[in-house]
Amino acid sequence: MRAVSPKERVLAAVNHIQPDRVPLDYLGTPEINAALLDYFRTKDMEVVLQGLGVDLRTVAPAYVGPPLQPGYDIWGVERRPVRNQAGTYDEPCNFPFKNMQSLEEVERYPWPSVDWFDFSVIPEQCKRYKEYGIVFGSMGVMDLINGIAFGRGVEQTILDIADENPVYLALAEKRFSFFLEYSRRGLEAGRGMIDIFFVGDDYGTQRGLLMSPTKWRKLFAPYLKQMIDLGHAYDCKVMLHSCGSTRALMDDFIALGLDIYETVQPEAEGMNPEELKKLYGDKLCFHGTISTQRTLPFGTVEDVKSEVRQRIETVGRGGGLILAPAHNIQPDTKLENVLALYNTAREIPL
Repeated sequence: MRAVSPKERVLAAVNHIQPDRVPLDYLGTPEINAALLDYFRTKDMEVVLQGLGVDLRTVAPAYVGPPLQPGYDIWGVERRPVRNQAGTYDEPCNFPFKNMQSLEEVERYPWPSVDWFDFSVIPEQCKRYKEYGIVFGSMGVMDLINGIAFGRGVEQTILDIADENPVYLALAEKRFSFFLEYSRRGLEAGRGMIDIFFVGDDYGTQRGLLMSPTKWRKLFAPYLKQMIDLGHAYDCKVMLHSCGSTRALMDDFIALGLDIYETVQPEAEGMNPEELKKLYGDKLCFHGTISTQRTLPFGTVEDVKSEVRQRIETVGRGGGLILAPAHNIQPDTKLENVLALYNTAREIPL
């Protein structure tokens, strides 16, 4: 019998067809990446992904724009490393949008250009990863809440959304316009070889939505719809990242045409993976489901194995699941638990 390729496995799952085994994805912090590189005795993350049995690969353009100052991104946001009890995170510190009070200030800001990226490198990447499920995009593509909060501050951004502050709305339009063109060029460069178009925006908290469904439908659904339509125009499945509890928007996501929801965090209110599968599993493929808040950092190897088996049995059968950590695996996670996740999943046929 011919072996199933990772691409075939991924496409079966997202089309709600039972694959040979559940497809796998990886999300990790730099500390976990380093531990895995050491474990596999390599300096190449591709070797790590192959060793774990990961079925997805991401393609991206090359940055060719003006040299960036150390610690700065293309939006002018500076990040500095902040140490916590488990590891280090690069946190925003200069907030260049914070004091903007007029539309004129928004217009005067030195916004990045999509021309700063070379999309001609994408076809070769797609050919290199032709056996895998190919993803273009990331959690940060669109990202109209977090992405703006990095430059404006979380508190001000939340107030802006509540008040529908024209300055925030203008910032959102600037960011969205950039990523719409960035995404169009990337998908065009992929020449039909890209399988999944990945966008992100954090709509949820641990206990519910960040805003009312009515507010979300007014301010954010139109942007998401444009991204979904763009992906479908290039024959891609569209995957949305959102942290937290978004149960109240699942019907909206389906109505907008979303194909894959990433990432299912099982501890968040209303995000029990088995319930989501029963209610929405015929329309949405789910990504994630393995706890990065409890099981991976604090459970035993047997706890991890048990959760993986449960997710595959209750969510993965019949397709509709890309198994992965519910977010980036955190630095305080034992390496044996990470390996248990992937080794166990690869061993369970469907």
